[in-house]
Amino acid sequence: MAAYALVFICFFPIGQIYGQISYTIPEEMAKGTLVGNIANDLGLQPKRLESGKARIYTRENGEYIELNRERGILLVKDRIDREALCKQTTPCALHFQIILENPMEFYTVTVQITDVNDNAPKFEESEIEFKISESATTGAKFVLERAADLDVGINGLKNYELNRADNFALKVHNNADGNKNIEMVLQKPLDREKEEQIALVLTAVDGGEPQMSGTMLIRITVLDANDNAPVFTQPTYKTMVTENSPKGTVVATVTATDADQGSNSKITYTITNTLDDVRKLFKINKETGDVILNDNIDFEESKIYQINVRASDEGGLTDSCKLIVDVQDINDNKPEINIMSKSTVISEDAKINTIVTMINIEDKDSGDNGNVRCYISDHVPFVLKSSTNNFFSLVTDSELDRELASQYNITVSCSDEGVPSLSSSVTLTLQISDVNDNAPVFERSSYEAYIVENNTPGLSVFTVKARDADWNQNARVSYILEDSSVNGVPVSSYVSVSADSGVIHAVRSFDYEQIKDFQFRVKAQDGGSPPLSSNVTVKILIQDQNDNPPQVLYPVQTGGSVVGEMVPRSADVGYLVSKVVAVDVDSGQNAWLSYKLQKVPDRALFEVGLQNGEIRTIRQVTDKDPVNQKLTVIVEDNGQPSRSATVIVNVAVADSFSEVLSEFTDFKHDKEYNDNLTFYLVLALAVVSFLFITCLVVIISVKIYRWRQSRILYHSGLPVIPYFPPSYSDTLGTGTLPHVYNYEVCRTTDSRKSDCKFGTLGPQNVLLMDTSSSGTMQRLQSKKTILDEPDSPLEQKPPNNDWRFTQGQRPGPSGPHMPYGTHIRWTPKNGKRATGGPEVAMGTGPWPQPPTEAEQLQALMAAANEVSEATATLGPGTMGLSTRYSPQFTLQHVPDYRQNVYIPGSTATLTSNPQQQQATAQQATQQALPPPQATAQVEPPKAAQTPASKKKSAKKEKK
Repeated sequence: MAAYALVFICFFPIGQIYGQISYTIPEEMAKGTLVGNIANDLGLQPKRLESGKARIYTRENGEYIELNRERGILLVKDRIDREALCKQTTPCALHFQIILENPMEFYTVTVQITDVNDNAPKFEESEIEFKISESATTGAKFVLERAADLDVGINGLKNYELNRADNFALKVHNNADGNKNIEMVLQKPLDREKEEQIALVLTAVDGGEPQMSGTMLIRITVLDANDNAPVFTQPTYKTMVTENSPKGTVVATVTATDADQGSNSKITYTITNTLDDVRKLFKINKETGDVILNDNIDFEESKIYQINVRASDEGGLTDSCKLIVDVQDINDNKPEINIMSKSTVISEDAKINTIVTMINIEDKDSGDNGNVRCYISDHVPFVLKSSTNNFFSLVTDSELDRELASQYNITVSCSDEGVPSLSSSVTLTLQISDVNDNAPVFERSSYEAYIVENNTPGLSVFTVKARDADWNQNARVSYILEDSSVNGVPVSSYVSVSADSGVIHAVRSFDYEQIKDFQFRVKAQDGGSPPLSSNVTVKILIQDQNDNPPQVLYPVQTGGSVVGEMVPRSADVGYLVSKVVAVDVDSGQNAWLSYKLQKVPDRALFEVGLQNGEIRTIRQVTDKDPVNQKLTVIVEDNGQPSRSATVIVNVAVADSFSEVLSEFTDFKHDKEYNDNLTFYLVLALAVVSFLFITCLVVIISVKIYRWRQSRILYHSGLPVIPYFPPSYSDTLGTGTLPHVYNYEVCRTTDSRKSDCKFGTLGPQNVLLMDTSSSGTMQRLQSKKTILDEPDSPLEQKPPNNDWRFTQGQRPGPSGPHMPYGTHIRWTPKNGKRATGGPEVAMGTGPWPQPPTEAEQLQALMAAANEVSEATATLGPGTMGLSTRYSPQFTLQHVPDYRQNVYIPGSTATLTSNPQQQQATAQQATQQALPPPQATAQVEPPKAAQTPASKKKSAKKEKK
């Protein structure tokens, strides 16, 4: 049979969720039968049932329903007998709660048990007897015992049947409570003489499927006549009894009368209730009709009882009545406190209104006796809130702090409103779990410690201590040395901190003279997650130790040297001879110095000041006092133990230096000092010799290199060495050279070391350079170039007379300067030399006298030196021009000298026109010599001297 579910869910503002669900199942279902899918009906996941530790809470003794957390279903746990659970009460239901935790929730579940026809109607007595007088009139009624059917509803008792009833008929009366009273009515008179014994069968039938029945045998003995039946004074009696009344208490008295006399008027009272607890709780006096309390009566078990009483006489006539007993409640039950779910541990960071415990309160009394009020002890951060009827929740009312209270004993007390009031209480012990909410706190805000210098590395200096108010791991403090530096050195090289104990150890030996104090920070960190920390400043003060002897500053003591003071023989008492100056790098008393003389004779001439170190005479000088006196002064500090230093002061008692010279020259030098001096002298000699040889080799190498360069240029057959004096200028401005450019040009076609390669001139007179041409002329001569062609325009032609200056333009004796001229040779590649005539070859310039061979050689070597320097600085586009000229000077400023060549310092003009050579020579002869007075007045300028020319000139002067 399927179960039906009805779900009702409520949400309450204090954070819990309450729900109510109802199922309906028949009784007598097999064990393990499905009741309902509680997870699906409540909208929960089966995992929520497992994580929330779902369980069933019930106040009944037996558990008939079980919860399968994994599947989220309710199953039948044990046999369910509706009649045993509810008897005649309808509807019959099981009530229990399902509790979930984290967060805390509970749901009320009602399982209604429907009846099945598993009980047949049953009579309490299987056989009864009646004695009926034969004089009984027609219509006489005889009350029969009712049958009892434990089933209810349509499965309950439905009908009665009377078999073999010729003289009797069966009459059924329906009562207001649903029960049926049956009577046997006499339809025909009895005749004892015909039939003294009559046997009838009474059958009770229910309405279930299949139909079930029960029977009772009725035996009737026919007696002689008894005309009147007993009659109760009232058909229904009502009374009231207080629960817990003592046993033997008379509840009520029923009375019946019989009009007959004799034995027919004797009435007997009996209780006819069947299948209930009436006969256990009550009994009746058969003679008096007193209904007596036979057992303890409890209002909580039943509030009302109906007692059926029958009165019968000796003649067999009967009558019946009902006694209604109302049970009056008294306050005899204390409130019951049931802990549905509770947490024994709660975190101190729990939020307000967090549910700690759920409580169910039940008082079986009714009325005011069952009204319950609950409260908890004062001064606790919790409050008890009512959620639904008789359900309470213990929730947090304020923030918790484990450091203030790590445990709470909460007493929950409940009392009813009865008179006298009854109460009950329960104590809940709640542990507060720790949260890392407190940082370690040092015992001091800062620390200072002292350590004596020259300590042993690893020495324990002192201990820092921090405490954490948390508990367990959260209170476990570790000490860490924070990164910092002391005078640029990491502090970890000075001290270390024990992580567990906080003991600070010295890593190195300290020196007070180097560092007097330093400070660092130590961090205390707990073991929580995340960890909390605090730090403190620690200052280490180094204490001085007398570990340094005094140092004498004056007089200076050097090995082998003699420091002496001279005292005149006429010195007065107290004459200041000298003063010993000493210092001690220690501090305090360790640096206090005192001075004294060592081995002072009886007639000492000198004394030293104890505090100031001044050496003074203490008496007049006599002739017996030696000239040379050696004073040993001891300088001692005030440390413990004290340290000292000695200094020797040589004092000469004389009026002049010559008197003591012989004395001091006898001093012997220390052997060790002499050995050291010899070593240093030998070392210095070796170093000087090495440097001299090195410099000599370098100078010789440079000289050889320059000589080889000059020889290469000399043997290369240099064809042209033009030299333009710095003061040369074109007065008319008709040339291509600007006035401000003074330059030197070296051009050669036969150099074996030339780095220049001349190409064909472009349309804009730009000289093309091949920077990669760095080979020798032997390699270049192996290739045919344009210079090899006889008609090449690049081959230099002999000079002609077309390019010349007028008489006013020519530089000469009448000009402002007397240019210095030199021979110019042009040697083409074919080996022929072009010349303008004898005048040109001989030098037709205004020379006072022809240059000697030495002067020509000097000019040639100077020009070769300039060419070498220019070649070294050759760059693209400069054609070997010296770097002293303007960087804007390019080859496009150089005039074309292929047709006409002007010789500085001379009036001759070289031309390639043969016809003009003779005329030019003749004109040059006529104008070559200036007037005598002009020649005598003008001194030709000297060519600029190079380093090579200077050396040549110096040799010439020596010659």
